[in-house]
Parts: sequence; structure tokens; C-alpha cells
Amino acid sequence: MSLIRIQQLSVSYGTPPRPVLSAIDLNIEDGEFVCLLGQTGCGKSTLLRLVLGSERATQGRILIDGVEHHQPDRTRGYVPQKYSLFPDKTVLDNITFGPEVSGFGLWSHLSPQFYRRRREFRDKAYDYLRRIGLHKSDADKYPDQLSGGMQQRVAIAQALMTEPRILLMDEAFSALDPGTRKEMQRLIRGLSQDLGITVLFVTHSIQEALQIGSRVVVLARESASEGSRVVLDCDPRSCDAGLLARQLLDIMEPSKETPGLTLEGVEVEDTQFAGF
Repeated sequence: MSLIRIQQLSVSYGTPPRPVLSAIDLNIEDGEFVCLLGQTGCGKSTLLRLVLGSERATQGRILIDGVEHHQPDRTRGYVPQKYSLFPDKTVLDNITFGPEVSGFGLWSHLSPQFYRRRREFRDKAYDYLRRIGLHKSDADKYPDQLSGGMQQRVAIAQALMTEPRILLMDEAFSALDPGTRKEMQRLIRGLSQDLGITVLFVTHSIQEALQIGSRVVVLARESASEGSRVVLDCDPRSCDAGLLARQLLDIMEPSKETPGLTLEGVEVEDTQFAGF
């Protein structure tokens, strides 16, 4: 059984209803790194929130291990586009906040088990600091003392602290400069492999999808009166690279070419596509 099963999913907003997604069918296997690609406004982030459980579909359903979930829980971590850190908490406190509240509630300091568990949470947080490329000395810093890339690393550690099976990332690197963005792409690809988690990664960048995805799913509207559907679903490692690049360009930017993406031999920026 697939880890995530999206069945005939449709979403409409407003009165009269305006379709956003129409009849989405997807099966996502455990351990896949799926990039959801599409133009701005095609419903990528909506689909991510539906998998998270923070929104409800108009029709259809989503099953996680065969079960519907109607609210977020610890099985699904979430990293938004904008930094999600509490400005008045240190890096360490930001990372441990979720597990402490879910484990003990807001009155956690009154529990006799709290301080033992808090040490365990902090030891785990230090381990994630190491995994995301930060140092123990960064634990006592506040968000305004961190660069954008460092803040997003901490946001990833926040999401991973509950040991989710699924990590949902919504344009998580779009606000970063190109150099930092490359570093973060390598980081999240490595983490997904090391931890064995399933990743749904929303992006509107063709290059990013080809660089990090083990599977690329493209959403697009076939007409203005319909919601977006899945118009392309492939494993970029097993597709003809030149043909795939042309298909993506036709869907995303039919009148443009993407800077840095060479169709002959498909080289994405300075990295050979065949290596992914």
C-alpha cells in the first residue's frame, strides 16, 4: 500500500465556487522525494496543506497509511516559505518547543518528568543542529542573529524533531540567495536519504525540481474554468532528459527558456542532470 493516496481530490473556493484543484489522483510511496511543480496559483500549496490536514477538500480524500487525517499531527512535518521561528526564543528553544508542548502541555514545568524529558529533547535537538550543519554554539542565538539560510535550517530541524514520516516543504528555499539555495538543496536531499523520510516539496523552479526530486509531478489548468490537474508525473532519472526539459518548459513557460537550463545533454546550472 502506498504511504500517501490522493483519490479524486477536488477543491473549490468562494461563491460561486472557483475550482482550484480538479480530480487529483496520486499515489506516493514511502521514501520518495516528490517535487510538486507548477506556475504560481496552480494549487501546489493548497495540495500540500490538504496533505498536512490544515484544509479540507471539497471532494475526494487523502489517506496516510490507509487512514484519513483531518488535522495536522506529528506524522507530518511542515516547513513554510517564510521562516517559522519564534523571535523571542533561542535556536534550542525553538527546536524543542513543539515536542515539549505536545508532550507536556503549557504547564509542563509542573510535571516531575518534565526536566528528564527536557534533557532528552535537548540532546536530540543538538543532534539535529549537527545534522543541519550548525554548531552547538548556535543553540543560544536568537533568530535575528541568524542568516536566512541558518533560519531555514533551524525550521527544518523544528519539523524533524517529531520524527515525521512525511516532510512537507512549501517553497522553502525561494527567499534564499542562489548560493545558499544550492546548499539547502543538497542538505535536504541528504537528510531525506539518511532519515528515510518521504518529502513533498513545492516549487515553481524547473531547475530545483530536476536537481532534488526523485519524482516530478506537474500541476496545470487545462482551461480557465477548471482546476489544476496532474499533467505530468515522472521520475527524472529514468526519462529522456532533453524531452523532459522541453515538456517542462512548454508547461511552465511556453514562450521562454529557463536561464541555466541547457536542453542538449540537459545540464542544470553547473551540475549534470544525469547525476540525480
